[in-house]
Amino acid sequence: MIETIWVLTPYREEAKTLSAELGIPSEIAQILVNRNLCDAESAGKFLFGTLEGLHDPYLMRDMKKAVERVRQAISRREKILIFGDYDVDGILSVVILSKALESLGAEVDYFIPERLKEGYGIKEEHIEIVLERKASLVISVDCGIKATQFTKRAKEAGVDIIITDHHLPGDILPEAKAILNPVLKDSGYPDRKLAGIGVAFKLIQALFEKEGMSSSLPHYMKLVSIGTIADVAELKGENRLFVKFGLKGLEKVANTGLLSLMKFCGLSGRRVSAGDIGFRIGPRINAAGRMGMTDLAVKLFFTDSLPESVELVNHLDKLNSKRQKTQQKNYEQALRKIRERSLDKRYKFLILGCEEWHRGVIGIVASKLKDFFHRPVLIFGYEDGKAYGSGRSINEFPLIGCLDECKDLFLNYGGHSMAVGCTIAQENLTPFKKAANAYAGSRITDEHLKRKIYIDSKIDFSDISSGFIENFYLLSPFGAGNPKPIFMTEKAEVVREPQKIKGKHAKLLVRQKGRIFEALGWDRGEWAQSIQKGDKIDLAYSFQFSKYMGEEKLSLSLEDIKT
Repeated sequence: MIETIWVLTPYREEAKTLSAELGIPSEIAQILVNRNLCDAESAGKFLFGTLEGLHDPYLMRDMKKAVERVRQAISRREKILIFGDYDVDGILSVVILSKALESLGAEVDYFIPERLKEGYGIKEEHIEIVLERKASLVISVDCGIKATQFTKRAKEAGVDIIITDHHLPGDILPEAKAILNPVLKDSGYPDRKLAGIGVAFKLIQALFEKEGMSSSLPHYMKLVSIGTIADVAELKGENRLFVKFGLKGLEKVANTGLLSLMKFCGLSGRRVSAGDIGFRIGPRINAAGRMGMTDLAVKLFFTDSLPESVELVNHLDKLNSKRQKTQQKNYEQALRKIRERSLDKRYKFLILGCEEWHRGVIGIVASKLKDFFHRPVLIFGYEDGKAYGSGRSINEFPLIGCLDECKDLFLNYGGHSMAVGCTIAQENLTPFKKAANAYAGSRITDEHLKRKIYIDSKIDFSDISSGFIENFYLLSPFGAGNPKPIFMTEKAEVVREPQKIKGKHAKLLVRQKGRIFEALGWDRGEWAQSIQKGDKIDLAYSFQFSKYMGEEKLSLSLEDIKT
């Protein structure tokens, strides 16, 4: 078992000041300080920010060029082809940009490559699709920043390219008419952490402002929030505003397909959380791309037919179930390989592959293994002499840096610190493993491999009042960059025998300072055997909200316990 260390963030004086200035509980102020929001102005924007806080889209390099070229295409009735990616971010970027351009009178078509046949990104040969569809302007969404050969061929064919992307560039930028990408060093944009759909939205914002249509922008934010959450973008700055107001908008939905999907997930007409998107909505949209049927998801958001939308949602749910089964099978196979070969004892970076592993799910398998072994993991699926990889990492080890060191071995690769994708000839796997393990071995310490729970604040059960919870809600939405706060309560008494539920979870009833809460240990069924009624334990937990008989119920989602 991986050693777990509790790290209690020390209380800082700024929290006391912030608590007084904003009139919020000291524990809430402490959480804001932990997120480096130490003054009343920045903390106030975080808690109470409005859409007035969105940045001017023209701060982004090339935005003026992009807007002028799009408006020119619309006035000349040129066909615009939107080229997207097959994940939720890419799919919904295609949807919102298509709908926005059509509302401006544009002639729009779209293309998304199939994950299992064509892989990620715009390739040189995709120029044939553009010419076949007679498009004179291509706009990429969530991809394209490395498409140098494609843009060269397009230029030769008289086709203009506008790239909207959020991934890191290669050594050379594509020769495009305009490049909208906040991560470029000279992008000029103050918020570098936008998801692909966020960049597409900034283009829409600029176009709509030009046409006096800014009042329509909140309508698009519903899908922007879903794409941002699904892409695990940091929920700070503009992303926070997108998600906060997008989730609010999801309480009242007009799009037929989205409405059917939300009803199927039991989310219509109620408060929707980032977790609901991440665990219910996102996976069903993503399943289409993962299982090689991306177009089903796109069609869902374009249909006006209720029966067709219901049929598409059912199909997506079946694909998601198939994805889950395939993922679980591949995960168990990978886990067995690691244990049989003691790979976790021998290596700080786990790299393994198999010809049977499905390329559409290896990223999720890598993520689960990363969480289980608390170290970077790169999983490969083999096909036709090539190894297609997907990797996930821990905070202490920027994975893209490792791949950069081995770049001469790859056919292609991309990603960021925490997640990467790559393709490599199978014959190069052995030298890559050797180089990658040497690189990781010199940079990952034994301390890095210990799982850490960062506790935001100590709290007694008696302090968890309705007023406290009201202030707690202001911190949401939670996700990357703004994780659910973790609290610690000491000496809580177990007031009844713990239960093991569904064969794998632990359910406790705990009392401290005169109040009792239900506490759930997900996938920690062993706690039901190791803890007894009457034991006093320390708890590390986050809050979990659910509805029962029309009333909201608060329980504790346990991160860890100490007896």
